[in-house]
Amino acid sequence: MLIKPRSESDLLKIMRILNARMNLNEDEKKQYLYLKKGYEGEVAFDLLTASNLNSEIYILNDIMLERNNSKFQIDTVMIVQNTIFPCEVKNYEGDYYYQNDEFNLCKIKKPISNPLHQLKRSETMLREYLQDDGFHFHIEPYLIFINPGFFLYQAPQNNSIIFPSQLSCFMKKLNSKPSKLNGMHRKLADKLTDGHTIDSPYPKLPPYNYHSLQKGLTCGTCNSPFMYCCERKATCNHCGYEEEVESAVVRSVGEFKLLFPDLKSPLILFMIGAGWSSLER
Repeated sequence: MLIKPRSESDLLKIMRILNARMNLNEDEKKQYLYLKKGYEGEVAFDLLTASNLNSEIYILNDIMLERNNSKFQIDTVMIVQNTIFPCEVKNYEGDYYYQNDEFNLCKIKKPISNPLHQLKRSETMLREYLQDDGFHFHIEPYLIFINPGFFLYQAPQNNSIIFPSQLSCFMKKLNSKPSKLNGMHRKLADKLTDGHTIDSPYPKLPPYNYHSLQKGLTCGTCNSPFMYCCERKATCNHCGYEEEVESAVVRSVGEFKLLFPDLKSPLILFMIGAGWSSLER
C-alpha cells in the first residue's frame, strides 16, 4: 500500500530546464546526469515493489527527516508487522570493486562514497527519530543495486546488500514476512509522512538569469527546446512529439515560475521565439 509517492526534486527539475536552455559546463552536466540517473533508479525500484509486494506492506518513498538539526534521507521505507525496512537505492552501472571499505569504479580506479556508510547513518538516525516518540520497531536496512548492468568484484559478505540478481528473492522475502497492519502501523506511517521536510533544493545551481536562457517551448518527451506551433499543435523538431500548444505553454510557465519564483514580470515573455503568435489567431 503506497502511502507516500515519489516525485522529482525541484533541484532535478531545475537542472533539466537549465540543461535544455543553456550550455552547462562539464561538472554541471555531470551533476544533472547523476541526479537524473539516481531518480530513474528509484522509479525502477518503485515499479518493482508496486508489482511484487502484497497489500499488507506500507511503502513510503523519498523521505527526508530531521533530528537535532541534522537531516537524513531515505529512498524507500517499507513497514510490515514488526519491522521497518529502510532502503537506499543505487543505480550504479558498470564494473566496480570493493577494497579497504571503499567502492571503486574499475575503469578509473577512483574510490566513491561508500553507500553502506550512508545506509548505516540513516538506520541510526531513523531509530533515534522513532524512539523519541515511543516507536520501537525492529529496523532492517538494505542497500539496493537496481541496475542489471552493475557488478561488484570482491563484494563484502554483507546481508544488507541486494544485488540485481537477488531482487526477485528479496521481493519474495518481504512477502513472506508476517504482516498484519493496524492503527499503530498507520500512526507510524503518518509520523514519517508528516515529518518529511524539503531539503534546500538549490545547493549547487549553475549561475543563470533570464537573458542567458534560450527561449521557447520545450518538448514534454525529450525536453528539447525546439518546438514549433501550427494550428494550436506544438511539434518537437527533435523527436516529432506533438501536443496541444496550451499544454506546452502551461509547462513552460511552470518552468518560469520554478526558475524565477520572485519575479512578477509577464510570463508570456518566456515564450518569445516559440511561435506564440499562433495562439493569437
